[in-house]
Amino acid sequence: MVLLTVFALEVVAQQPAIQYFRPYDKRGINVFETSKEDTVGYDGLKLRIGAGFTQGFQKLKHSNGIDPTGLYEMGGGFPLAQANFNIDVQLYDGVSLNLVSYMSSHHHNEFWVKGGYLQIDKVGFLKSEFMDNLWKNLTLKVGHMEINYGDAHFRRSDGGHTLWNPWIENNIMDAFTTEIGAELYWQKNGIIAMIAMTDGEIQGNVADPSTPDGAKRKPSIYGKVGFDKQLQDNLRFRLTGSFYTTKSSASNTIFGGDRTGSNYQYVMDNAPVTVTGNYTSGRFNPGFRDNVTTFVINPFVKFSGLEVFGTLEFAKGRNQFENGEGTTPARAAIDNREASQIAAEALYRFGKDEQFYFGGRFIKVDATVAEGVTAANAGIQYDVTIDRFSVGGGWFITRNILLKGEYVNQNYDGFPNTGANNRFFEGNFKGFVIQGAISF
Repeated sequence: MVLLTVFALEVVAQQPAIQYFRPYDKRGINVFETSKEDTVGYDGLKLRIGAGFTQGFQKLKHSNGIDPTGLYEMGGGFPLAQANFNIDVQLYDGVSLNLVSYMSSHHHNEFWVKGGYLQIDKVGFLKSEFMDNLWKNLTLKVGHMEINYGDAHFRRSDGGHTLWNPWIENNIMDAFTTEIGAELYWQKNGIIAMIAMTDGEIQGNVADPSTPDGAKRKPSIYGKVGFDKQLQDNLRFRLTGSFYTTKSSASNTIFGGDRTGSNYQYVMDNAPVTVTGNYTSGRFNPGFRDNVTTFVINPFVKFSGLEVFGTLEFAKGRNQFENGEGTTPARAAIDNREASQIAAEALYRFGKDEQFYFGGRFIKVDATVAEGVTAANAGIQYDVTIDRFSVGGGWFITRNILLKGEYVNQNYDGFPNTGANNRFFEGNFKGFVIQGAISF
């Protein structure tokens, strides 16, 4: 890690400035959509190379109400380090390319491309004064990219890049995926509006199934509206609302699209375990793989060193068998299942450059789970609740290096003591995790 730190500092000192860019270091914290402020002049093609690296230590213990328990015998230790590789290119005035790859992660520990996109903030290449004026408030993103649903994804850990996240882990119901499509933004005087369309799936797909009925692949439509403004020198207020919907998908992953993995390794997992196979530990996916509609509201307030961020989320949907697709014998579609999530966090940042912080967070998920649903079996449904409380803090040693720690306590309620999910019956995990993060 020392060698990587020295290398990072040398590279950072030589990095070119990219237009309309969110820095990967401390300067990128509390940056959401990139603004329309034109602060970097264009003087030709530029290539910027960056990376993110995270190494953690965890001391967690887990338990459930099953006797004897099948949970993995877990002690203190160092999870697999995770690393990202970032390429940003200034292609033209107001036109840039972003490409991110995972060099090592808990899900894919081989080199794996996350995605990439073209971002257009100026259209001088069209040689049109009308389009130049029109585009002063517009931004277009096109590619296979992290979709902009909600605001929590701007603060989440993403493989080796964990420096923007003040916590160790993401939300319990982690709304994150990459899809192929386009997002169009309009921004003016603090008002933000965005509309987007994608293929609705994490991978490219050219299939056009004729059977079963209802299996046709449909695009995903999503959008966001909000207000974000520095009201006073020491007061910033942001409030956004987002939606995401798709009517039919081969395999939608809006709540399960992370290809890197959890930062609470192996919690609530039965033995035997593998790094790549047990990568969602501590998270919950409602399993809306065929059709899904979800809404989220995210408030954010920063007053001097005090920072408050919240999530209020409502989702409903079904998988393909619940939708009656390919069932034998044929079954009618059942009602949509529902899931909701509330999350609230408060931080206090202090020090000359706000290089220190501490705070607390609470998350609660209520959902209806479908278990044992197959083409031949209607399965069962039951309601569950998962809640998490955590306290933690961090120290930015430099703007590229963060040391952070957290104590977490997570509980599971409503899961049965038999069936595929019985490991969560009266489940609990708790303990602490420490991480060192480098991003540049």
